[in-house]
Amino acid sequence: MAEYDVDLFVIGAGSGGVRAARIAASHGARVMVAEEFRVGGTCVIRGCVPKKLMVYASRYADEFADAAGFGWSVPAASFDWTKLVAGKEKEVTRLSGIYRANLEKSGVALVDSRAVVEDVNKIRLLADDRLISARTILVATGGRPVLVPTVPGVEHAITSNEIFDLPEMPKRILIVGGGYIAVEFGALLVRLGSEVTLAMRADNILRGFDEDMRAALRDAMVEAGVTFKFGTLPSRIDKTEDGLVVTLANGAVLDVDQVMLATGRDPNTSGLGLEKVGVALDAIGAVKVDEYSQSTVPSIYAVGDVTNRIALTPVAIREGHAFTDTVFGNKKTEVDYIGVPTAVFTTPELGTVGLTETEAREAYHCVDIYQTSFRPLKATLSGRAEKMLMKLIVDGETDRVLGVHVLGESAGEMAQLLGVAVKMGAKKADFDATMAVHPTAAEEFVTLRTRAARYRKDAADMA
Repeated sequence: MAEYDVDLFVIGAGSGGVRAARIAASHGARVMVAEEFRVGGTCVIRGCVPKKLMVYASRYADEFADAAGFGWSVPAASFDWTKLVAGKEKEVTRLSGIYRANLEKSGVALVDSRAVVEDVNKIRLLADDRLISARTILVATGGRPVLVPTVPGVEHAITSNEIFDLPEMPKRILIVGGGYIAVEFGALLVRLGSEVTLAMRADNILRGFDEDMRAALRDAMVEAGVTFKFGTLPSRIDKTEDGLVVTLANGAVLDVDQVMLATGRDPNTSGLGLEKVGVALDAIGAVKVDEYSQSTVPSIYAVGDVTNRIALTPVAIREGHAFTDTVFGNKKTEVDYIGVPTAVFTTPELGTVGLTETEAREAYHCVDIYQTSFRPLKATLSGRAEKMLMKLIVDGETDRVLGVHVLGESAGEMAQLLGVAVKMGAKKADFDATMAVHPTAAEEFVTLRTRAARYRKDAADMA
């Protein structure tokens, strides 16, 4: 008789957990996965995928408006929120089914139940009160939206979990926050026809991104009709017959239909029983792990957003794969978190990889900046005032490209491919030696010849 019921028990069937389960099974492990909601996790069910579908929907507003400049006569367009929500749900359901089928094909046992840790090698399934023993436990429960600020009436607010399934599109919405989720929904909802206001404690959006990109995206969103309230948050939310009345800390009062809180996500560890078996958590409840995703309890590991490392789906997938190769593939594998490309799917889109200008100037002795802003070819006939912004950050001593940032159409696609070049240690001379593809926006990255600025630290700065 086997010492344990399974070799690996995974709590959570999101991107990281599913990848880990499938790869572990391919290594010959007996694997069981428990999921209490829907297979696919945040990204598939109520995150990246449905969000991107809504982004696509919102961009048709610009396409219809631009068509006249290219000779098209387009009748007045109308938008049906319920049809979009139904289409989104159909696709999400299809993808969730694929995830489920792939687990089954891999020989993984999938249980629709909440699971909690009973002991260092035991998990309890709450659906039928079964106790499962496992040689190794992987926590891959992701994150959950936080209801912040906790002000009177906060119970009337929604989060990104609920926005996807509202029966009606809000005519007026206040979005609280300035990160990925806040700006993405602000940009898409204003194009779908909502009156959008963003309120945040900070003085600008997207903390941690390159300053030039932050400013340019903010200005583009204002041009699209988004109203910003910087340096203030709601102090109370009151429900009325006509909707919600929001009082901001600066005294402003807003009448809206919905308030969406997008002020961050916390690791989803509450009630899992981790603390009682000795798993160390940080101040916000994230599982503390080492370079191999092992917790302070040797038999328990964690990957993805629940560890509060880099909260991106591809990172969770890579962590899940690396964990499995380490534990079941006899190949110790660490995840490289340097130069992770990412995109913010606003309109205009923001793609980035590597260091920001601020980070580069803090870390390197000499930093060169190559930058350009231009009107894309499409806008010359559409009449749109949009501009693209591109920026290369280069080590002035070694010529190595430290960071690449782009704001404009297809920025996410560019960031993915530019990530390869940055990861390989490409130099500015390599960009210069690459033939341009014309006419494209991306060709600007290989035709940037004139340095916009050079920043050099003196001896005192280096001390």
